[in-house]
Amino acid sequence: MRKSLTDILKNGRSDRLRSAWESTDAADEFQPLPSGEYLAMAESGELFTSRQNQTPGYRLTFRVAEGPRAGRKLWFESWLTDAAMPMTTRDVAKLGICSLEQLEQPLPQGIRCRLHVALRRNDDGTEFNHVRRFEVVGIDPPEADAFAPSDTPKPPEPGSAAATSEGGVE
Repeated sequence: MRKSLTDILKNGRSDRLRSAWESTDAADEFQPLPSGEYLAMAESGELFTSRQNQTPGYRLTFRVAEGPRAGRKLWFESWLTDAAMPMTTRDVAKLGICSLEQLEQPLPQGIRCRLHVALRRNDDGTEFNHVRRFEVVGIDPPEADAFAPSDTPKPPEPGSAAATSEGGVE
């Protein structure tokens, strides 16, 4: 049996959903980014094979970090073939990857890069982005976890038994 909205939405959520639906404009289709330079964060790297020829490769995912296109993703592909190996080792070394085994590991977080992006067009007229090259411009420190244990012990609360045993004042 097919479910209705009232079957899956509880506690007045259907009213909120209806209101949001009626007041929301549909998003525009994503268009390729204009050619140029973009500051982006390296989000991930993964091994893959091409669809057509099953050529092994390594794909980097970048997320634009600033400007009106912040949040958009771009990809850079390197090929694991004899002919492409000099370029692949050059490019992944920029990220600190120096061995094949490291390609199987997650990328370190916080790698900030400058991407050089071109706009390309297929024979059928479809436009797409191509990351021509990238440079690492910095490493951002990880954000502090507010719930992580601290390295230094907290001083005892005033008036606690530990504070009075250490000569604290009540």
